[in-house]
Order: sequence, then C-alpha cells, then structure tokens
Amino acid sequence: MEGFISELTNAIPGVDEAMSFAEMLKLVQTMDYSVVVFDTAPTGHTLRLLQFPATLEKGLEKMMDLKNRYGGLINQASRLFGLGDDLNEDIMLGRIEGMKDVIEQVNRQFKDPDLTTFVCVCIPEFLSLYETERLVQELAKFEIDAHNIIINQVIFDEEAVESKLLRARVKMQQKYVDQFHMLYDDFNIIKLPLLPEEVCGVQALQNFSKHFLAPYSAALKRGSVEELEERVGTLKSALQEAESELDRVRKGKQVA
Repeated sequence: MEGFISELTNAIPGVDEAMSFAEMLKLVQTMDYSVVVFDTAPTGHTLRLLQFPATLEKGLEKMMDLKNRYGGLINQASRLFGLGDDLNEDIMLGRIEGMKDVIEQVNRQFKDPDLTTFVCVCIPEFLSLYETERLVQELAKFEIDAHNIIINQVIFDEEAVESKLLRARVKMQQKYVDQFHMLYDDFNIIKLPLLPEEVCGVQALQNFSKHFLAPYSAALKRGSVEELEERVGTLKSALQEAESELDRVRKGKQVA
C-alpha cells in the first residue's frame, strides 16, 4: 500500500496546481464575458501551466499502468475503510480524464490566435530581457500567439531630471530598450513610465490606461523653456528647504 501511494503521488507532478487550473477553466467556461484576462505568475510558473495538458497525459498513462499492476487494491481498501465509491479506481480515472479533456479543449483555444494572445510584461533590465526572450521562445513552441510587449517602469530621458542616479538609470534602461526593439522589431512594443505614485483605484487605472493607446509623452522636453523654468523652480524649492533646515539647526543650538 505504501509503495502504491508513493507511485500514485509521483504520477502527476504538480497535480494540485493542475487540478486548481482545471477548476478555474471550468468556471471560465460557464462565465458570460467577452474577454477573460489571465494575470499569470512569473515565467517559470506560467510555462508549467502551459505544460499541464502534456503533464496530465503522462500522468494518466502512469495511472493506467498502476491500475494494471495493482488491480483492485483501491477498491478493496475503500471497502475496508468504509469509503464506498469515493476512492473507486474507475471513478478516479474518469475524473482525471474529464479534467484532461477540459484542459485540452482550452489549450486548443489558447493556440487559436483569433481567440487568445499573450502579452509579455517586463522592465528594461538584463534579467527581464532574458526572461522575456525565454518566454517568447517557449510560447512559440506551444503555438501560442505573442506579438505584444509592455516595457514597464521606464524613466524617460525627456524629463527634467537632475539626479545623477536617475541619469545613470536612464542610460542603462535605454540600452535594454534598444535591445528589445532590435530583437522584436515585428512586435508591438509599448513603453510605460515609472510613476512617483502607485496606480490604485478606478480613476488612477483609467488615467494610466491611456498610455496603452497612445505613446507616453513627457510633459517637459529637454532644452525647452518650460524645462528650464521647472529646473529653476526645483532648485529654488530645494534652496528654501535647506535654508529652513539650517535655521532650525541654529535655533536648536541656541536653545541648548
């Protein structure tokens, strides 16, 4: 019995995730929505999800092999412990086959470019570029359409940036943005700005969503009069804050 349970648990790697995924797909099939969005996990977990149909097929073959080897052991054990038909091997295999059919049906929909597309979201850094390339290659193997890339958290060079750190980040990011355009010249690439605040709430999401339809344009352009005025204003504010802090320090010393 211990050997059977051990082989059974190893028959389908990630069976708990596969079953959760299958239940989610069943719910999706009963919903009446024109668009369904899957916000997937990082690359490794996403690829595991896409591999589930093949994994389940191998697991089912393993289950059939176990059935032939162990015969009616499950039925005997279920009757012994008074579990009735809950652990009946035919019922278990039937449920797994049904789950496999559901996932294969949705998997066919995933491969239909008229029904499904995959949008890759990344940031302009080396590791993210590497993971995106890996994901695009794997999606091609799975025959899943992917022709959109969103580059998030971009610091635009047109902004009136005085910080040396931010200037260095702009230069670093631009190198990887150029590589994205070189590698995926036939993709639709959208660059989204790094914001000073979180995008939370309906209104913030609506305001941010416009960047998906029209390229982001910085409010200030380098070398413009507006940019110079902004820089002067920023420097004046910083000077006033420094003077105020200096006054507080002097008053504190006088009191002491």
